[in-house]
Amino acid sequence: MNIRRVRFDHPDAVKLNDEVQAEYSLRYGDEGDATVLAAEDFLPPRGVYLIAYDEHDRPVATGGWRSQDNNGEGNEDGDAELKRMYVVAQARGLGLARRMLAALEEDARMAGRVRMVLETGTKQPEAIALYTSSGYEACAKFGYYREYEESRCYAKRL
Repeated sequence: MNIRRVRFDHPDAVKLNDEVQAEYSLRYGDEGDATVLAAEDFLPPRGVYLIAYDEHDRPVATGGWRSQDNNGEGNEDGDAELKRMYVVAQARGLGLARRMLAALEEDARMAGRVRMVLETGTKQPEAIALYTSSGYEACAKFGYYREYEESRCYAKRL
């Protein structure tokens, strides 16, 4: 797996974002994640967006983090918010999500962030299993979906 830094508006990032949004739509019966994201959210040193490519240079996994500080939506100073973690269906079960997560955690740590936080939902049990097995613990809800019953938030000290 070859992990590259890209902009959130890179064509491969857009393609994978469309795929993950379609999956959210299927699982939750809505239009996908309505959290507002901008390409600038993921520009170093306040964030990063990564894509993993396979041996044939096909994009197979993605994820990013963006800086969050105390904002009235439940975030704390020093937070790095994990966004758009996704592995294409044909590449699942190969450990790509775990490798992407480790790369994002290391990048956020090097940027001076102190806590990685994420929001997922009850209809994503694979995501919940990945995060809890990677040392994430339930935390106070934050962000756009903090009032939703199906929302689950997790955090890990970096």
